[in-house]
Amino acid sequence: MQQPRRADEQAAPGCPVGAAARGLADPLLYAGLDFRFREKWKDLRNLDRLEWEQVDERNGFWSVVKYHDADRVLRDAHTFTSERGTLLNILGVEDPAGGRQIAATDPPRHTVMRARLQKALAIKSIEAQRDLIRDLVLEVISPLADGGPFDFAQAMLALPVAVGGESMGLPRADWPMLGHLLNASIAAEDPEYRVPGGAQATLDRAHRELFAYFQDIYRERRRNLGDDLISILITTEVDGRTMSPGEVMSNCYSVLLGAVVTTPHSPNHMMAEHIGDGLLDRWAADLSVTPTAVEEGLRLGSPVSHFMRYAVHDTEVRGTEIKAGQAVVTWLGAANRDPEVFPDAETFDLRRKPNKHVAFGIGPHYCVGHTVARVTLRILFDELLSRFTAFEPAGEPIRLHSNFISGYKHLPITAKTV
Repeated sequence: MQQPRRADEQAAPGCPVGAAARGLADPLLYAGLDFRFREKWKDLRNLDRLEWEQVDERNGFWSVVKYHDADRVLRDAHTFTSERGTLLNILGVEDPAGGRQIAATDPPRHTVMRARLQKALAIKSIEAQRDLIRDLVLEVISPLADGGPFDFAQAMLALPVAVGGESMGLPRADWPMLGHLLNASIAAEDPEYRVPGGAQATLDRAHRELFAYFQDIYRERRRNLGDDLISILITTEVDGRTMSPGEVMSNCYSVLLGAVVTTPHSPNHMMAEHIGDGLLDRWAADLSVTPTAVEEGLRLGSPVSHFMRYAVHDTEVRGTEIKAGQAVVTWLGAANRDPEVFPDAETFDLRRKPNKHVAFGIGPHYCVGHTVARVTLRILFDELLSRFTAFEPAGEPIRLHSNFISGYKHLPITAKTV
């Protein structure tokens, strides 16, 4: 058996993803504009085995960076469970949402929990909301017409909360607060969101306030059921009963979080890394490429950096023996740049086909909101590129400190109206 390898330095015990960590678990690795994490992914892809990263005295994980390996791990829920935790920020801690939240539940229960929500978010339902989504998009990007500096990243971070807030029937006045708390929950190490007491205190506070909020919404919505997503969750039956209040609140959080992590960071990637290189101009000259270009932006932007699983029993991946109970982390951005699957993998191809990226995951936990994200992104780019041109940077981009989300929190730009 290949033995787990320790990193050169370990994080302080009890702080598995702190700044002292070395390697892919370190949130600071993703904060720089040198994109060192992509080089690490490349190095690991070139190995003929998996690599172990020891994070603290007790915890570590196997990194999966090749496309076909990631595909296998994420599809095989019988061998790799999601119920013990899916994110590195709770590595070594049993996930209290396991078996209660759709994202942290294995089939077949997961399939039942997901079915009605998936139907509500199917293409026919979302296409009926195109005009509403377009109005929200125009509201978010309209300040760009002023000609002055415009924080594109902050606008994009607001967009999915607006779209999700409408779908869930959440008051508009609450959207900014929800956006801040959701981002704090995925970037607890980031100085912009971190509260006194550190990352764990930040995470605890964000979760406490979000669940208290959804508890109030649950009580109100139960008395006034409608056709919104929260009403669907309240009336969904699992194991012969409707979901408990705790299950509903956990899934409200998960659904809105899914929107926040998938939708904004692909356009942020496009604007930050392709402004001024002619790509946006070529796209604007032929908006018929929008569907394939959006998929390519998702592939190369890969907003969600990782999903974690635990081995249910001894198994083997890429010639590496994995013991029951060990954590396995699939790095989606690494898999999406695997040259064995994507020719010229580092090149943005506006017309790339096929493009079976895993930006939304794959297998039973494929993002339930992928349709609304795709429709939103297509509308966004069609409206943005038909209304504005001459995009220019207006300041230094600032990336999130997060090993879960690969993205930007500030991206000042200017543009001219067409």
